[in-house]
Amino acid sequence: MIDVALLGIIRRWYIRDRISIREISRRLDISRNTVRRYIRSGAIEPSYPSRQSSSALDEFAPRLSAWLSAEAVKSRKQRRTLKQMFLDLRELGYEGSYDRVAAFGRQWKVGQMERVNSASKSTLMRFNRLTIADYSRIRRVITLYNFSIKFFACSP
Repeated sequence: MIDVALLGIIRRWYIRDRISIREISRRLDISRNTVRRYIRSGAIEPSYPSRQSSSALDEFAPRLSAWLSAEAVKSRKQRRTLKQMFLDLRELGYEGSYDRVAAFGRQWKVGQMERVNSASKSTLMRFNRLTIADYSRIRRVITLYNFSIKFFACSP
């Protein structure tokens, strides 16, 4: 693997010191094709493809997500903990660790918060697009509502 320091050396030797690709590969003991690829790309930092590996939790993820959605609606005292959900997954055949289940739960919660935040932003954007006539109608409704509350509060 080539790190940033080695890439800096390759670029410096080739561009500033005018050392040939063959000589650079000989000095650094790496392939000429690798040196040529990094010089031609103009990359300042090497990039590697992200690793995609399967998890033991992948086949249980939809069920766990459904459980988390169902539990989110319940009151705090009525909810099952992630530890209890982990034990239920074990009974269904999950062979992974609790840490993976906890990490999934944290990621799921972050996703839910992002969804809520984006929904509130879109609602705010819709409210910002109201016209003057809309504001006056809303003010009238609020005034009538406040009047009705005062009327019922004052009546015997």
